[in-house]
Amino acid sequence: MSAPLLPQLADRLLSAGCVRFGDFSLKSGLKSPIYLDLRRLIAYPDLLAQVAQAYLPLLKPLRFDRLAALPYAAIPITTAISLAGNYPFIYPRKEAKTYGTRAEIEGDYTAGETVVVIDDLATTGGSKFEAIEKLTSAGLVVRDVVVLIDRQSGAREALAQAGYTLHAALTITQLLDHWEQSGQVAHEYLAATRRFLAQSTK
Repeated sequence: MSAPLLPQLADRLLSAGCVRFGDFSLKSGLKSPIYLDLRRLIAYPDLLAQVAQAYLPLLKPLRFDRLAALPYAAIPITTAISLAGNYPFIYPRKEAKTYGTRAEIEGDYTAGETVVVIDDLATTGGSKFEAIEKLTSAGLVVRDVVVLIDRQSGAREALAQAGYTLHAALTITQLLDHWEQSGQVAHEYLAATRRFLAQSTK
């Protein structure tokens, strides 16, 4: 972890229960010894603000017109990023409204604009492709996806194959290494998670 902010952020994510160890089923169908629940951030406004700060250095060199938040976990995160960096944002709905404007994308945008997709985590990349399809169908251009944590389970490679670049403030490997050095997580959990990572990247 290069910036002083990131070790402190790692510790706060752990203490807030945003990272837990045990036996969990992921959306992808994989069984994981680690679970990342960044939806809990809404209960910790100061931690949410700190998370937003971790995205800003990743966004600064990118060229885009607005952010696109993936529902639902990334919406509060993107709101915090928007306020911290003065970036406008939109979000594709999980399902189109059946009333009113019947919008599939909420917010103000113009076809031809470039958006950066914002999410909390990257695992296999599946949910990113669903959102990117909705955005590009509306005439928006997507080149980059930015997340807080890369679970290192194939998303970076899958996105790259499709022509998109994944940027992550943290990786699972960095988090595990940090918690091992600080002694905050039991060795058996760290070892199980590293075995899981090795299997999921084969």
